[in-house]
Amino acid sequence: MKLEISCTRAQADHKQLLNCMDMIDNMEVSFKKMTKLLSITGNEVRLKILFLLNMESELCPCDLADILKMSVPAISQHIRKIKDASIITSRREGQTLYYSLNYDETDIFNSIFKSIELIKKTA
Repeated sequence: MKLEISCTRAQADHKQLLNCMDMIDNMEVSFKKMTKLLSITGNEVRLKILFLLNMESELCPCDLADILKMSVPAISQHIRKIKDASIITSRREGQTLYYSLNYDETDIFNSIFKSIELIKKTA
């Protein structure tokens, strides 16, 4: 059975519609950025990596692999996706790469991580 949704509005509030359209247009860059961040954090392993980088400031793939009980190649694949999205940066010390969150992403992630902690408390 196909459900048809219809609108029975008698009259549109054109001022409201224009305000909403302007707001959406003005926030286009923010929506794109948030969509990118949410697509990366939509994977549990990547979310845990970002959580750990936020908590510890900087970690290498071996540290992450040990903490998450995964192989270094598996961690490296996730790191590559996060780095390709420009969410983390790296620095080299000898042969070791250390990863950290980009500074301008930390406020957004702090909100996400606070939400995770609230969920933990209510679970």
